[in-house]
Amino acid sequence: MLINCVAYQEGKKLSDIPVEDISDYVQRGDCFVWVALKDAEPEELAKMQEEFGLHDLAVEDARNGHQRPKIEEYADSLFVVLHTVEFIDGEPQLGEVAIFVEKNYVLSVRSRSQQGFLGVRARCEREPHQLKQGPAFVLYALMDAVVDRYFPVLDALETELEAIEEKIFAQKSQRANIERLYDLKRKTTLLKHAVVPLIDAVGRLHGGRVPEICFNTQEYFRDVHDHLQRINTSISAIRDTITTAIQVSLSMVAIEENDVHKRLASWAAIFAAATVFVGIWGMNFKTMPELDWKYGYPLALGVLTSVCGYLFYRFKKAGWL
Repeated sequence: MLINCVAYQEGKKLSDIPVEDISDYVQRGDCFVWVALKDAEPEELAKMQEEFGLHDLAVEDARNGHQRPKIEEYADSLFVVLHTVEFIDGEPQLGEVAIFVEKNYVLSVRSRSQQGFLGVRARCEREPHQLKQGPAFVLYALMDAVVDRYFPVLDALETELEAIEEKIFAQKSQRANIERLYDLKRKTTLLKHAVVPLIDAVGRLHGGRVPEICFNTQEYFRDVHDHLQRINTSISAIRDTITTAIQVSLSMVAIEENDVHKRLASWAAIFAAATVFVGIWGMNFKTMPELDWKYGYPLALGVLTSVCGYLFYRFKKAGWL
């Protein structure tokens, strides 16, 4: 679906243009065209390829989707793939943005994402002195918007981790905590897979052999690179904390199991002592001592109670019961 198709000149909007006129504006050389698509059909991509002269391999990647975040060069053009991460009903959803950039055009293709870029376009149009830098600044603005949207996801992950940490030492909640920690680790890994590949890719847009189209906007891409580094550092800290929390939870499970074993062993010892006495007095020998003594039964009960009570006291004092 076509969202916008706009031509710009000297940082100012010329007009919305029909798709059929894109190639005419691209060939003028004094302006550039910014087109935005959402969940594009193969026919739409084919039309864009015809108007912009896009590389076959880049179009194939955009058509197939599910690409790894990357930045590829095709002659004088760039092909950028970004992953969007957003929470829907408490679950992170992964989307994708494919961006084609050359000196006279920017084409963004958004897939499986509810977050649009109308705000990015409005921001660029409010800053004509920046938009004068052309498609490279638009690429920066789009990348900056995607990366900035990682921060709320990161905050949500940190909040969820703090909530789990508060319950780590609660009784009889270790299994639920471990399940939540593994689920949180899965969410964190999803964000990590969106961030880490971009760090090296964006690093190539500032310093060293920079693509010609980005030569005058290196400081902007350095800013995006710094944001990615910060996010990656936070992700690593969250993953380390999750690993530690899982280890603590497993240790708590082991401690609880050990307490259960202690209680079972204590009761087993108490009943074993009673069984010994009952077994001795239960032997059917005619000449057994106290066999015909009228106080034998109460005395036997008293001895049993005293021994079992003493064992119970000792185990209780030792913390086994």
